[in-house]
Amino acid sequence: MSPTELLPLTDVIACCAPIAREAISAENAEKLARSLKAVADPSRIRIISLVASANDSEVCVCDFLEPLGLGQPTVSHHLKILVEAGILTREKRGTWAYYRLVPGALDSLGALLTSA
Repeated sequence: MSPTELLPLTDVIACCAPIAREAISAENAEKLARSLKAVADPSRIRIISLVASANDSEVCVCDFLEPLGLGQPTVSHHLKILVEAGILTREKRGTWAYYRLVPGALDSLGALLTSA
């Protein structure tokens, strides 16, 4: 399945109970795995960290290039995957795009993996 076919994180939450609470179906395991793949990349984890730790809770696309040491096309690819997965939101302002964490997205993903 291509990154453009990722379910938004909110859809994954709706389909799946925490994996330690009940056995997960094959279909729901596929959905959860696709969402986890969206964050299972060191550059994407760093992007999430940069956004989460930003003073104003948002980061301009131009501010990712230097800290990540990646080119613009690669950064844009990673950002697109995180937006499609429902982890980040994108707001276009003039020629720049600004990224924020979707409120509760990381908490929701963590809740699926909890043992409680």
